[in-house]
Amino acid sequence: MRSLRPYAPRLLLAGAASLAATLIAAAALMAGTGSQRSRIAAALSRPGPESIFEPVGPLFADPVRTLSELHRLGVDRVKVEVRWSLIAPDPLSRARPRFKAADPAAYPASAWSSYDAIVRDATARGIALYLVVGGPAPLWAAGSRAPHHAPYGGATWKPSAGQYGQFVRAVATRYSGHYVPHGASSPLPRVSFWSIWNEPNLGSANLAPQAIDHSTVETSPAMYRHLVDVAWSALHATGHGGDTILIGELAPYGQTGDDSPGNFGEMVPLRFVRALYCVDRSLHPLTGAAAKVRGCPPIGAASSRFPSDHPGLFQASGFGVHPYPSGAVAPDVVLPDDPDFVNLASLFRLENALDSITTIYGSHKRFLFYITEYGYFTDPPFQAGASLSLAAAYLNWAEYIAWRNPRIRSVAQYLLTDPPTGGPSNFDTGLDFFGGRRKPTYPAYRLPIFLPETRGKSGQSLEVWGCVRPAHYAQIDTGAIQRVKVELAPRSGGPFKSLGEVTITNPHGYFDTGVQFPSSGTVRLAWSYPHGPTVYSRVVTITIG
Repeated sequence: MRSLRPYAPRLLLAGAASLAATLIAAAALMAGTGSQRSRIAAALSRPGPESIFEPVGPLFADPVRTLSELHRLGVDRVKVEVRWSLIAPDPLSRARPRFKAADPAAYPASAWSSYDAIVRDATARGIALYLVVGGPAPLWAAGSRAPHHAPYGGATWKPSAGQYGQFVRAVATRYSGHYVPHGASSPLPRVSFWSIWNEPNLGSANLAPQAIDHSTVETSPAMYRHLVDVAWSALHATGHGGDTILIGELAPYGQTGDDSPGNFGEMVPLRFVRALYCVDRSLHPLTGAAAKVRGCPPIGAASSRFPSDHPGLFQASGFGVHPYPSGAVAPDVVLPDDPDFVNLASLFRLENALDSITTIYGSHKRFLFYITEYGYFTDPPFQAGASLSLAAAYLNWAEYIAWRNPRIRSVAQYLLTDPPTGGPSNFDTGLDFFGGRRKPTYPAYRLPIFLPETRGKSGQSLEVWGCVRPAHYAQIDTGAIQRVKVELAPRSGGPFKSLGEVTITNPHGYFDTGVQFPSSGTVRLAWSYPHGPTVYSRVVTITIG
């Protein structure tokens, strides 16, 4: 049957479709408005965001099984936190052991084994890696005089930038693509995607103190500035200068007022960014005592060598963000609580601030943004989360928002499986419940679908956006072009029927097209694994008439 190619992606007619369905599908593509076609063409001229997944526990417990599942889900890249204290020798000692900290062979071989297995197994499956080299520090590399109640025994307290730089050099050397571990016959695979520390605006788990003098003076940004400096140098010295290197990795919210964030609270992200780049609330360079106490040039950073002294702040590949939603709030809602929050809907705040800051310093840098953590808390099990069906819908909506923003280069899913119920964490953003039962967010993640408008007049085209996340692996494995069916079940009754097929040409599986639906009903996507089952998206209700 003839292919119709009004605009990419092409809607190819299903072999089993009736003549009526054929005509509907043809009209669907031709009915899009000029502005709609122009916007779609612009969006589809770029690859769109890649998918990043952080499965945490299951990845270390069973890397082969977990990575196989992520391959079937179509994940592009797996995020792994390389925690300094888990690899360093004698991490609970206050006395630094004598060893060559920049040499990966000087660390216990057993400490590397889980990471080596993940890197090898992911590479074998065609899944890219993303290493976040971060804390907490071993106690011998942490600062002295931490409060007696400090988390991790004070391991997040004033970590030594110099010692951290040596650790980054060891990690980067090990995963340079040239390093052969003792007893191995071949080098470990190369990792080419890096990030420096994780959520440095979170004091309880990552970097402390956040602020001093009754929280009037930010201290964590200056510490992070130095961590970026030494990590940047270490990555370049070990042959990773051309890799993707992210900074930021900021948590989206924080505390203000009442002596917050103090030592171990969470600093609101825009306040952290301003202090990191030595500017005030009006984005004017800090001077004098205000600059000096924050580790900034007292003469005014704009007239100093600040950019050349801190190249990572201006030359990084992108800025990592964790723009988590808030409960059951829709992903397009800008939270009114604080102007320094940065959730997905208010990412423009960070974009504007960084654009202004780099301009102040005479730089033309316009940061790309990488969403490296995201997910929806679901009810059940978390009562303050979104309902299961709403979380699935919001997950797809959020990805559509990210896809439309040309400066967003990745989307993310944090957790494959919820933590144990009643355990120390209530971060219930997994695609599976604890125990393995799947949530509705699992199929929604695998085959996203979103219709910006769900009501239309007869003969009017509705935009259908979606993604077949596993399509690129299926095409690599079989060499066959991948297609996804757009199906409709009429409201008047009857089964789902295919209106046509979209050919997947985008490397990350995305498509966006107009479809003229013959009636009201429910819409879904259907795609078949090669030599495997047919899987479906969530359903979307539409009204035509």
